[in-house]
Amino acid sequence: MFRGNFEHVVDDKGRVAIPARFREALSGLQEERLVVTKFAHRGRHCLDAYPLGSWRRLEKRILSKNRFKPSVVGFTNYYIAGAHECQLDAQGRILIPELLRDYAELGRDAMFAGDIDKFRIWNKETWRQVFAEDERVVLENPELLGELEL
Repeated sequence: MFRGNFEHVVDDKGRVAIPARFREALSGLQEERLVVTKFAHRGRHCLDAYPLGSWRRLEKRILSKNRFKPSVVGFTNYYIAGAHECQLDAQGRILIPELLRDYAELGRDAMFAGDIDKFRIWNKETWRQVFAEDERVVLENPELLGELEL
């Protein structure tokens, strides 16, 4: 569903256009709402953006867990409590809440990176650094692909 990476501009109000390819995927899912939440990879902050249907499936899986287990409580405090529902407007943009923009250090330039059933929104420079690190790790460790059974 969501693949590739695309650069887009965040306007002064915190709105950003969803890449056309991602809008096509959302249209195919008949989704006009996203759930955007905090995420981190390699110690760097970004945002995860789920179509509402995918987010609801995640919530169902979480509800099946022991919700008193400390790791589940920690995860829900971080990932679920930090989530905001965002509506696509007529121009295919979402308004990213200021709290989330601050968390991901989103300035004017944002990068969208596909992650199959969701996508990530990164600060452009942070994305470049993370991508370079991930590329290096994969190229230096081809056995990782074997572990993924690809």
